[in-house]
Amino acid sequence: MERAMLGLSLRDQIRKEEIRRRTRVTDIAQRVAKLKWQWVGHVARRTAGRWGLTVLEWRPRTAKRSVSRPPMRRTEDIRRVAGSRWRQAAQDRVSWNSLQKTYIQQWPSIG
Repeated sequence: MERAMLGLSLRDQIRKEEIRRRTRVTDIAQRVAKLKWQWVGHVARRTAGRWGLTVLEWRPRTAKRSVSRPPMRRTEDIRRVAGSRWRQAAQDRVSWNSLQKTYIQQWPSIG
């Protein structure tokens, strides 16, 4: 789409980074990662007794386990960046926002 906006084709052999610089369009994957990080931080800072954090940590109990690899929970990729005590890290907005860049850079390999 961005190539069409600039009137370029693949034959022009211009890298996507250069095209992004010219169009100044944000990468959608980075935007999604940023919004997820902000949402998880927001939910972690909410008061106790709210459903959001409970749903994030929810692990369904079933009688039989599936054969394949277990599905990733929403917070597993957050734990890779912020550590196992990510909820305490989210309480400090300055440190949480500093971890955001690391999370966004790792998003293609995580998400």
